[in-house]
Amino acid sequence: MASGVRVADKVKDVFQEMKVVKKDDDANERIRIVTLKIDGPVIDVENIHREKQLSAEEDIFKFFLSLLDPDECRYILYDCHYETKESKKEDLVFVAWCPDTSPIRSRMQYAASKAAIKQLVLGLKYDLQMNDLVDYGTRDGFAEKLGHDIFTIEGIPIKGRK
Repeated sequence: MASGVRVADKVKDVFQEMKVVKKDDDANERIRIVTLKIDGPVIDVENIHREKQLSAEEDIFKFFLSLLDPDECRYILYDCHYETKESKKEDLVFVAWCPDTSPIRSRMQYAASKAAIKQLVLGLKYDLQMNDLVDYGTRDGFAEKLGHDIFTIEGIPIKGRK
């Protein structure tokens, strides 16, 4: 908490719900994407997107990208579904989105408070720092950051991989 920003209890609860998925849970109620923002002295949940809310979306990855406002920093927890040659997988991806076009004060605040949230969301396989969409704004670029053996993200093939 070196930044003076604390993490709201709701963030921990939502993370636990995303992390621990029981086989008998309703798949439509699963949390897929959560946006977190700093509101005064607190990192809190801004929006929760459940599977049932995303069912009308043609491409959940593109929906995820649409949440990345070019003028505002955010933290995002993304339950990314992908395939490797061996199996279908689901992993939580933590994204610190701090675009270069956002106010410098906001970027500094998010950078300084990242450690506080990372202590709360232990056990994440992927932790991405995103400042622009050059490297991450395509399915191919995003897959490259997650690993070389990924050949689909959200059921859509990665170009040149089979």
